[in-house]
Amino acid sequence: MKTQRLIDMHVHTDNSPDGVHSPMYVCENAVKNNLGAIAFTDHCEVDTYYKDKYNSMVFHSYFECSKARAAFRGQLLVLLGLEIGQPLSVPELADKIVSEKSYDFILGSIHTPKGFGGMDIKEIEYDKIDVYKFMSEYFSELSEIASWKGCDCLSHITAPMRRIEGKYHMNFDYSLIQNDVDNLLKEVIRNGKAIEINTSGLRQPIGKTMPDETLIKRYRELGGTKITVGSDAHTAQDVGKGITDGIKLAKKCGFQKLTFYVKREPIEVEIII
Repeated sequence: MKTQRLIDMHVHTDNSPDGVHSPMYVCENAVKNNLGAIAFTDHCEVDTYYKDKYNSMVFHSYFECSKARAAFRGQLLVLLGLEIGQPLSVPELADKIVSEKSYDFILGSIHTPKGFGGMDIKEIEYDKIDVYKFMSEYFSELSEIASWKGCDCLSHITAPMRRIEGKYHMNFDYSLIQNDVDNLLKEVIRNGKAIEINTSGLRQPIGKTMPDETLIKRYRELGGTKITVGSDAHTAQDVGKGITDGIKLAKKCGFQKLTFYVKREPIEVEIII
């Protein structure tokens, strides 16, 4: 009888500012949790690359994750990647970062949206702004990243919901900005990118994946085929958390296969769960 191969495509180490554990310890826990593969995707914020010393963190992440890959060969497939935040803030720098090392997988994301003076999405007071206007502009900015050749997949495309719904308890109706939602998803499909089912929301007050079923189902309706599942773990204990739930959700929304990446090339795995 076949068993589902569990792959966590979004994992952070202590080479991320908010990461806790070493790549070696993360790999130990991944093996313990019966994962078949993980992608290390430490943070790299392009807009503050030198100011916040991401240049140093990126160097150490690649070096230490490469050592973990060698140490766990035969037990765990270790993929080398990055989560690139705000890549189009300095596109020439972003292109240089992703091309100067042999990465398997690049996530594109937004943590500090335009118009907020470098404020992180978790710091914005959503009860004091028009959240529909904000999300419309946020999706538009993500659409631009979807057309950037440097990334393979868009990460946690509804990340602000961790605060909008999880902290401020505001009910958000995506149908009120349906054109913006569709434009983003169509841009992802047009450029051959994937979107991520990020399971970290299952461990947080929001209580659901990012994006949730509504947007994942719409992505599939529009013809989306590439989808990854990632825990967004920042500790070794969280690696693999929610991956089975994410796979089941993908299947519920009509996906027959998951995607992972090796040397920036998509590989499909059948969903049999």
